[in-house]
Amino acid sequence: MKALVAAALVVLGLPALAQSPQEAKPPAPGREALAIPYEKYTLPNGLEVILSVDRKLPIVAVNIWYHVGAYHEQPGRTGFAHLFEHMMFQGSKNVADDVHISLLEQIGGTDLNGTTSFDRTNYFETVPSNHLETALWLESDRMGFLLDALTLEKLDTQREVVKNERRQGVETAPYGLAREKAWQALFPLPHPYHGDVIGSMEDLNAATLDDVKDFFRKWYAPSNATLTIVGDFDVAKTKALVEKYFGTLPGSPKPALPKVTPVKLTAPVVIREEERVAQLPLLTMQWHTPAYLQEGDATADVLATALATGKASRLYRRLVLDKQLAQSVSATQQSQGGQSVFSIEVVARPGVSTDALQKEVDAVLEEVRKKGVTPEEIARARTRYDTRMLAGLQAVGGFGGKADVLQSYNHFAGEPDFIAKDLARYEKVTPESVKQFARDTLPANARVILHAVPPARRQAPTETKERH
Repeated sequence: MKALVAAALVVLGLPALAQSPQEAKPPAPGREALAIPYEKYTLPNGLEVILSVDRKLPIVAVNIWYHVGAYHEQPGRTGFAHLFEHMMFQGSKNVADDVHISLLEQIGGTDLNGTTSFDRTNYFETVPSNHLETALWLESDRMGFLLDALTLEKLDTQREVVKNERRQGVETAPYGLAREKAWQALFPLPHPYHGDVIGSMEDLNAATLDDVKDFFRKWYAPSNATLTIVGDFDVAKTKALVEKYFGTLPGSPKPALPKVTPVKLTAPVVIREEERVAQLPLLTMQWHTPAYLQEGDATADVLATALATGKASRLYRRLVLDKQLAQSVSATQQSQGGQSVFSIEVVARPGVSTDALQKEVDAVLEEVRKKGVTPEEIARARTRYDTRMLAGLQAVGGFGGKADVLQSYNHFAGEPDFIAKDLARYEKVTPESVKQFARDTLPANARVILHAVPPARRQAPTETKERH
């Protein structure tokens, strides 16, 4: 408990706020259940703060987003954002090694975790209201003083943890290496998406202590972070605590975003990979699609739902139920800040070739390109997204709770209360817009097609230009 004693000795002044607070707008009629009251302001050192009171339970969610992910990494230096997801739990100047989580658990903390994506890295915990100060102190100490405790030994330890995570999640996972090849074909070097979030073994091995320290100094400054607090707390006292623990951390200019040219395929890329882990053949198709919240992103979500969500969906009904060619089928719009990816993935039943699957998938897609989808399919998709959003808002913290929702919209739209506008995007989707999207954005001649086939079921190549 030495670290908690040190926290009690920190008594800092309360500097003035850098700008006037921003508050939530009144919800539109019929959207009251989606409203999240909040106040947003910025400290002089650049740290954004979002406060939202929710008194249903005596708990508080603390959620910090650092606006850095794999998108912000340089070739040869991939995996750093994800590496710091691990490093941030290893101790800082006033927190002993590997006790960050245990300190929170001792005070009743739950939903303790951190995640990394292409666009951001976040850390979150939910604590009893009377222990909010401890959570804020812990977050401020690793934001301001992680490098004081960062050693080569800690880096080497976490480097091995991440490398082992890569082995389990990619190199020895079913279809892992095949999916990675398809992804890298979608985003060739030097695009920062090429290495995926976890990075490469080569880059992880090459990372020096100075490399990772420089990365932290640039991207983990208060000016590149947003702190969100949601739950049962006193606003005035919480503002004072935020000033106390974060207000005197040194400020720095907000780092410039990388300039990345979107990728555009001009011909199909076909990859045939010998699958040595999974026992059944896999077919995937992937296209570049509009970035998150951009025009067409919601249309892609609706189409993915119509194609492969539920037993009534088009691909599931055709491939799994009617023709019994597939073990499973999925379709997703992986929405990302720089450029999104629309994916269709089908696992074959024993004895069924991926070429046979492709023929059937293409037939379904061509039908959508010609006729679109029905109003009923669009209505089901809208209901699904409304229900999922409302379910997430029942929790103040955790992944997808109120704090995370406020953070996400603040990051991607600059508006923490963008939720009603987000769901309104789906109201604009029509059968005609889905047809246009399928025709223009999901053409047969601009996609990556992966055939991952176990050796015993290896297929003869079709007459298509292949990439290995």
